[in-house]
Amino acid sequence: MSASMLFTLPDQQGHLFEASKHLPLIIYFYPKDSTPGCTTEAQEFNALLPQFQQLGYCIVGISRDSQKSHQNFMRKFGLNLTLLSDIEQTVCRQFDVIKEKNMYGKKVLGIERSTFILNEQGQIMHEWRKVKAAGHAQQVLETLSHTNA
Repeated sequence: MSASMLFTLPDQQGHLFEASKHLPLIIYFYPKDSTPGCTTEAQEFNALLPQFQQLGYCIVGISRDSQKSHQNFMRKFGLNLTLLSDIEQTVCRQFDVIKEKNMYGKKVLGIERSTFILNEQGQIMHEWRKVKAAGHAQQVLETLSHTNA
């Protein structure tokens, strides 16, 4: 069994989101608000939100962006998701999603697009790393549908 991966982070409104109160939980880590891939991923998770909720899952997106950035992102694209700010990268490091990337020829540390499903005990049931944004939310939903069947 994997260790518990519970955490607490502020959401887009500044309220503390305690993972332990929202299990089972889908967590998707994404690099940056309002960028093309992250927008696609957020919109797809947002569109499938009712199906995830029907299966009993809560969804949160986590990036290093500020609460204000999350608010603007949500307003701009009409998102109903919960977005958490991990400015200190503590949860990003807990899930080991901070990776060296190549941005325009420079090596930078950034979030590797990744998704995790935590069970009722807060342990990782499934994980996807190096995710391609388009179609990923559907892939997660299909995995859960088979798991819960």
